[in-house]
Amino acid sequence: MEWRDSAGKRLRDYPRPSVAVDVAVLTVDPEQGLMVLLHQRDETFATGRWSLPGTFVREHELLRDAVGRALDTKVGVSGRAPQQLHVFDELDRDDRGRVLSVAHLDLVAFDQLDTSRRPGCLLAPIDGTPPRAVLPDDGLAFDHDEIVTRAVRSTRAAYQDRPDPHHLIGDEFTLRELHRLHTAVLGDDVLAKDTFRRHMLPHLVETGRYSDGTVGKPARLFRRANP
Repeated sequence: MEWRDSAGKRLRDYPRPSVAVDVAVLTVDPEQGLMVLLHQRDETFATGRWSLPGTFVREHELLRDAVGRALDTKVGVSGRAPQQLHVFDELDRDDRGRVLSVAHLDLVAFDQLDTSRRPGCLLAPIDGTPPRAVLPDDGLAFDHDEIVTRAVRSTRAAYQDRPDPHHLIGDEFTLRELHRLHTAVLGDDVLAKDTFRRHMLPHLVETGRYSDGTVGKPARLFRRANP
């Protein structure tokens, strides 16, 4: 027997919001620093605007499957498992109607992203206070600027205390490479080199090997103590 409430109504008798997923995919470009992966909308709404990859969740679809579908179809990224970031539910966030967005966050090594796989993709630098994608026009569609800001702040919090927790530079690295990466992520909040070294060494293990192809004395290689 179908459930009904005290007024005799079923769940489907009530108006309900649509549910969407939007994904902030961040990376660090060796030349330009922290960046976010965007796509240019070719849908019938907000056509031509830059936005995060996203989609509406289908009736019998799990959130993680909707996220995977959005990444694959919008920006050509597959095989990832982004983590939930925040639910954005402002009443006016989408002019089409009442839409909740379950935003997700993923960090991907720069050499694993190829924007040529899908037309209309862009890696945009992140800058400013609050941190936003740097674009030649008015900013991102919907409230995606706010999603990017929250994604960057979450990422920076993770990089304050642990060496490259999202493995953006691989399993082995020099302290100089690690400091350069954290500088790109944290910006002005990064520790000075000597302080950074003291802060990170308890979380690192020496490999006994040295870097190749460097000018001057080879630098020691480290790995994370808790990978």
